Amino acid sequence: MSAITADLISSHQLTHDEYERICRILGREPNLTELGIFSVMWSEHCSYKSSKRHLKKLPTESKHVLQGPGENAGIIDIGQGWAIAFKIESHNHPSFIEPFQGAATGVGGILRDIFTMGARPIAVMDALRFGPLEDPKAGARNRRIVEGVVSGIAHYGNCFGVPTVGGECVFDPSYNGNPLVNVFALGLFRHDEIFYGRASGVGNPVIYVGAKTGRDGIHGASMASAEFTEESKQKRPNVQVGDPFMEKLLLEACLEAMRTGAIVGIQDMGAAGLTCSTCEMGSRAGTGIEIDLMHVPQRETGMTPYEIMLSESQERMLLVAENGREEEVFAVFRKWGLDAVEIGHVTGDGILRVKDHGKVVAEIPNRPLADEAPLYDRPYTTPYRPAPMEGPSFVTAGIQEDLKMLLASGDLCSKRWIWEQYDYMVRTNTLQGPGADAAIVRIKDTGISIAMSLDGNGRYCMLSPREGTKLIVAECCRNLSVAGALPVAATNNLNFGNPERPEIMAQLVESIEGMAEACRFFETPITGGNVSLYNETLGEPIHPSPVVGIVGLMHTGEPAGIAFRNADRAVLLVGGIGDCDAVRFGGTQYASVVVGKVWGLPPALDMDFEKRVQAAAREMVSAGMAESAHDIGQGGLAVALAECCFGLGVGAEITLDSELRPEYLLFHEGPSRVVISTNNEEAIVEVAKRHNVPVVRIGTTWEKTLSISNRGVRLATMEVEALRESWENALPAKLSVS
Repeated sequence: MSAITADLISSHQLTHDEYERICRILGREPNLTELGIFSVMWSEHCSYKSSKRHLKKLPTESKHVLQGPGENAGIIDIGQGWAIAFKIESHNHPSFIEPFQGAATGVGGILRDIFTMGARPIAVMDALRFGPLEDPKAGARNRRIVEGVVSGIAHYGNCFGVPTVGGECVFDPSYNGNPLVNVFALGLFRHDEIFYGRASGVGNPVIYVGAKTGRDGIHGASMASAEFTEESKQKRPNVQVGDPFMEKLLLEACLEAMRTGAIVGIQDMGAAGLTCSTCEMGSRAGTGIEIDLMHVPQRETGMTPYEIMLSESQERMLLVAENGREEEVFAVFRKWGLDAVEIGHVTGDGILRVKDHGKVVAEIPNRPLADEAPLYDRPYTTPYRPAPMEGPSFVTAGIQEDLKMLLASGDLCSKRWIWEQYDYMVRTNTLQGPGADAAIVRIKDTGISIAMSLDGNGRYCMLSPREGTKLIVAECCRNLSVAGALPVAATNNLNFGNPERPEIMAQLVESIEGMAEACRFFETPITGGNVSLYNETLGEPIHPSPVVGIVGLMHTGEPAGIAFRNADRAVLLVGGIGDCDAVRFGGTQYASVVVGKVWGLPPALDMDFEKRVQAAAREMVSAGMAESAHDIGQGGLAVALAECCFGLGVGAEITLDSELRPEYLLFHEGPSRVVISTNNEEAIVEVAKRHNVPVVRIGTTWEKTLSISNRGVRLATMEVEALRESWENALPAKLSVS
């Protein structure tokens, strides 16, 4: 009788049909080690078996793209022989179980994805989602998770020596049992320094480098491919433990070893550890790999082949070197005090062959394991939406009080408490960091700078996954444009619930199709990314939460920035006041925070108009016509104006002329609008006219007060400093609740 029981198959999150497929591939039943290997490689986290059919709809090519999806990171050409590698990855489930290490190893993993391509990491950003800090039931846990996640990101990035230059942080009840930690990293290299994760050259040695293997992280990929239950929430052994100082050594050693010319392929040991790196490198090259686990450096005694192959211990890489040049590689790693051991060699039979002290313990064809995992065309119906189409009538305390409430809310308040823990200036290339619409890092001695932005909006996507995702792409591109950068390429992180539920699968499909349409229109192809499914706890899904990271190119110079700089400057609204009705108002921050309900649809997007507004804003900023520039996003016009006042304490007298209800006028979140301050109004108007974009003068900057009127009626007058203090102190106050 086989030792592989139905319960054992189920515990490895494999279906009966998948097990039968494994038996057909092997021509026999698997042993326990082989079952574990198939389990992690066929997990949702590694195989994308529910999403791959739909991901093919995304645009992936352009004149800038050198490497699209399929490698450890995407690569684009930025000119003058330089290229950048970038990608975003999730570490959601581990960050719920063990917030500090879950977030820290999320940073470590994405950094390895970058330098395994040969690039030196120069920037990190993070997109975070938590439950409300003041939630009466889950607030204490949410506060603990926030503090742990932020500390973990800061610890790893600061110790490694890479600046964390920006990101976003959102609070919503849908993340109470399932926080999201998405980390983006970007690295720089020359075209001739690019490396790939391929095990080429039969007979070439396979070399293990970096940290020793332990029992941490075993089945981490499988754990990240299932809903949380009361039992799974306690799986601390599935969370890896990181060492950023060792990763820094590993970075320097890998880059130096690459320069010897002795390395022909390299891949980090991330999800699924040694299993993933061996079979994927072999599959990409059409080769096989044979290893003997007796040579694998281990920090614990008595580890079984199953444990060694599935461990996700951090700070490890797998290299394939040119036969006869092993010593050149070993010498580099000895210099940096790291293990470097030949554990096997490349074969020509396409088989992953694992031995333990000479005895074969696993023998599996690479392609069925890595590239030919099961693909599902899961059924989907109407996207799940727990919000009504019609909203309530509402009476507010007044515009001034509403604005104060919004600025102190979790999503819109200052995130200084978070980013002041990050070293965002290390390496001295950061031109614009946290708190800006887009982060900017310069490439020294080239005249080129890279702008980057992360955006997501689960509330919009819950109301309409397709339209919400298009709005995310548009805002991300707009953030880059107001910095003066041309958006050129994107990466994505698709965070959704259980795809086996047709209404959740519908969210995923609609979101991908919306992203494909928008990325194609804005000419920002997807170069890679991550899919994180099963983000549910006890059957409660998160909001559909795609996160988009877009990079842009610009000439190095002083950014305009958000803040009003001087008094007596014209305040202009490029793109016009916009329009709004009750249905389109229901997805706003105002609806969520002030009214306390969410309903209707997200704001309407005209992509052609949006693209023209972006082009106009980009030209205005690049030409130095704008002293400041800030896009209008969540919170609407009033919140954007307040944020413009906060930077340097310069206020504004705003006089509007609109028939819209005051709440709609000041707090609707219609896209395609940019607030600009300038002493060259005529030039701004001329540029807007050339792009066929309306521009409205809405006021003048002045000292210390933000005053807003509409058609002669004063709606609000507030001291900037008092408003800023409330905005800046809100998050620390929420975290300090006992």
